[in-house]
Amino acid sequence: MNTRKPVAAALAIVGYIVMLVPILFVVATAFTSGSTLRFPPEGLSFQWFDAALSYAPFTGALLTSLQLAVASTFLALAVGVPATLAIYRGALPGKGLVEGLFLSPLIIPELVVGLALYQQLIITFRVDNWPVLLLGHTALLLPYAVRVTGAALAGSDVSLEEAARGLGASPLRTFFTITLPILRPGIFSAALLGFITSFNNVPLSLLLQSRESRTLPITMLDYVQQSYDPMIAATSTLILAATVVIAVIAERTVGFAKIFGGINR
Repeated sequence: MNTRKPVAAALAIVGYIVMLVPILFVVATAFTSGSTLRFPPEGLSFQWFDAALSYAPFTGALLTSLQLAVASTFLALAVGVPATLAIYRGALPGKGLVEGLFLSPLIIPELVVGLALYQQLIITFRVDNWPVLLLGHTALLLPYAVRVTGAALAGSDVSLEEAARGLGASPLRTFFTITLPILRPGIFSAALLGFITSFNNVPLSLLLQSRESRTLPITMLDYVQQSYDPMIAATSTLILAATVVIAVIAERTVGFAKIFGGINR
């Protein structure tokens, strides 16, 4: 046991280095005054942040990504939370099969899902790209909505809800006074994971996007293929900073222990 701890610690250190060092390089090159991605940076300047914030394709794609992430997260929770209640609290026949269907997007490759939606809805039925893209992202987020909120519900005491109903509370009042507070950390964490997953998605968006609905990761990927200047590093740094801010707000408001503590139960 004692010989394993140093090995595990060394592997953890190597893992942190592999993950963090490239990020530090990207952040450092974002502040360069030069015109190419080079480390160490050539001087210190914020010019590439100004360029990124004023670059119309990036700002338009950012708005599209935010709209898509918010809408798909909302739809996934609107479908996933009632499904979770039916699976964990209802008398639903074949609960394991139903839960497996909701979790199946985690197993099926995103490219396969995107290709199926593209062929059946866009090609066959001539549906616009945006609704199909929203449908694909919603399906992608359903496992998070069901699994994370289900973990919060599975770790709760059913007797609390039974006691509320036994004291004369209606099912609706029981839900809002007992069940919803239990679900709140799970809903928050599912929304957080879903938003980040949708915002950063590439494979599904690459197949289902159109010229009018291009997401930020795809636009950045196209830009890297054409240009190799530090503006892409500045954009990545801004996204990283926004992610850190969201993480800090989540920790201060709910706490990571409550958000992610029940996921592996």
